[in-house]
Amino acid sequence: MNLSAYYTPTKIVFGKGAEEQVGALIREQGCRKVLLHYGGGSARRSGLLDRVERSLEEAGVAYVSLGGVVPNPRLSLVYEGIRLARNEQVDLILAVGGGSVIDSAKAIGYGAATEGDVWDYYTGARKPEACLPIGAVLTIAAAGSEMSNSSVITKEEGGLKRGCNNDLCRPAFAVMNPELTLTLPAYQTACGCADILMHTMERYFNHGDNLELTDGISEALMRTVLRNALVLKDHPENYRARAEIMWASSLSHNGLTGFGTDGGDWATHKMEHELSGMFDVAHGAGLTAIWGSWARYVCQNRLDRFMHFALRAMQVGPGEGMEQTALRGIQAMEDFFRSIGLPTSLSELGISPTDEQLEQMAESCIQAVGGRPLGTVKPLTAQDVAAIYRMAR
Repeated sequence: MNLSAYYTPTKIVFGKGAEEQVGALIREQGCRKVLLHYGGGSARRSGLLDRVERSLEEAGVAYVSLGGVVPNPRLSLVYEGIRLARNEQVDLILAVGGGSVIDSAKAIGYGAATEGDVWDYYTGARKPEACLPIGAVLTIAAAGSEMSNSSVITKEEGGLKRGCNNDLCRPAFAVMNPELTLTLPAYQTACGCADILMHTMERYFNHGDNLELTDGISEALMRTVLRNALVLKDHPENYRARAEIMWASSLSHNGLTGFGTDGGDWATHKMEHELSGMFDVAHGAGLTAIWGSWARYVCQNRLDRFMHFALRAMQVGPGEGMEQTALRGIQAMEDFFRSIGLPTSLSELGISPTDEQLEQMAESCIQAVGGRPLGTVKPLTAQDVAAIYRMAR
């Protein structure tokens, strides 16, 4: 196994009515004034923000608010949040929403606690040295940002979508009430399930040794998501299925499913960042649109891994040899994506990039990782990335 470290400082409060505990959780952190950060009007219309604000007031915690986070969260709003947090001297950022809101809160936490341009952390020009404490009230099971060290922000100028991974931004606590996801549109639920699967698969498909226990956890997590995503397709009101998906979201991206490995591949995520940076597509749908093409392009380099995925995660019958079994597993996952209404090509995603745009995205992928080859299963050049994009058309 690889040299590994596992760090999960986030306190989880899970279950019905969990949001009522927010004020007490903030007081546990010794914080007295927070920036309440959220997305659109649904958080207010649903009554969630009212309940959170009441909990803060009852705990004697002051707050200021900043809404407006959108999918693929914008750097301009992060800058606005940093100014507000500094001016109001807040000592914690409380994100009420899904991964986009939490990622935006993390970026604000970095910027409010340090000097200079926060975007430097996302380009890799500098590493964060501090971050205000982050708390989360999760409303969408998808990104896993409520327990991860990751934050992804989009800079409007140039359509650049970049990530920063640092343990300083791991939330101090996350409040997780599956009831808060019951009213999500079917497409948003499906995109979330895809993101959860991809966070696990990015780690599962690697090019090193693997621990049997870590593999078993990853495979069980994938089977759980596959099963419960289909339940939610027909019965979106099913609380138990919502709970399973919400917990899977956190475990898929807190480091557990990568323990003992080389860290995983992550090429599909990097390629999707370029897609959503240029075309502003839903992250989960962008992932499903290109994953199958990536998998077929690289699978010869880890046929054993793809075979295990087919047999243990997708539970397909063995084919005539390792390669056929591997391809059956890839096909089974694409069939699943389609079954929950997600695209498996760029045309199904609703975009038609030109050859020039494909080349531009491929070059940007490589630049984003410092000019090195992308991924670990098969290290990809810009030419390889462009070929995968073309396959995905």
